[in-house]
Amino acid sequence: MNRILITGAISGIGLASSILFLQRGWKVIMADKNTDSEIMSQIEENFEKQVLFVKTDVSKEGEVKNLHQKILSFCGRVDCVVNNAGVITHGLLHEASEKIWDEVMNTDVKAIYYTSKFFIPDMIENGGGTIVNTASISGLAGDYKMPIYNAAKGAVVNLTRAMALDYAEYNIRVNSVCPSAVRTKFVSPNNIPKHAAANPLKRICEPEEVAKAIYFLASNESSYCNGVNLPITGGLDAHTGQPK
Repeated sequence: MNRILITGAISGIGLASSILFLQRGWKVIMADKNTDSEIMSQIEENFEKQVLFVKTDVSKEGEVKNLHQKILSFCGRVDCVVNNAGVITHGLLHEASEKIWDEVMNTDVKAIYYTSKFFIPDMIENGGGTIVNTASISGLAGDYKMPIYNAAKGAVVNLTRAMALDYAEYNIRVNSVCPSAVRTKFVSPNNIPKHAAANPLKRICEPEEVAKAIYFLASNESSYCNGVNLPITGGLDAHTGQPK
């Protein structure tokens, strides 16, 4: 049975991914700084021996170290890490507080360093594995009034490439997904029609659609994909920006 760690797992893309991997027979460790007893009760009812939830703030090294220890006790190792935890902020750069800058960078970028520090040595020792980072279309291009998020996800995109180069010799493949707006808590219901109207498919992306791409990159189905930053945008990034 394959074993996977998914961060930011209690909602949105992380939750959809956790359920998909469980349904396909993987053992799943769900990590999130938030908890939802109702959701976990439902999951444990159907996948009791396959799933472990560990309350973890992945922006803190000590908590990731604790997560690593609990995973060793639960299943010995993981074959894949999905770095999905993230936060988003809006506003002009010169008006942003240092606290907000640090929160976004620590959760979206530094957390990948922490999971790498504790889990990549295990993957090397065990002969390989996969890592999937949740980046964003906002890491591939700029947005209005989202400079900190753009900077963080741009870092994830290039970090993915660098990790892919460094760890390929250890049979560790590193890729990312780069979705456009997804129907999660980060997108206001009032803005969903705007995102849908701007997209060639005229609808917003669903978390389950990103989860399927994560599964592809995590599994052997993508055995020759390495260093890929996969857009999941409905064609939004195909447009030059010229008027119709």
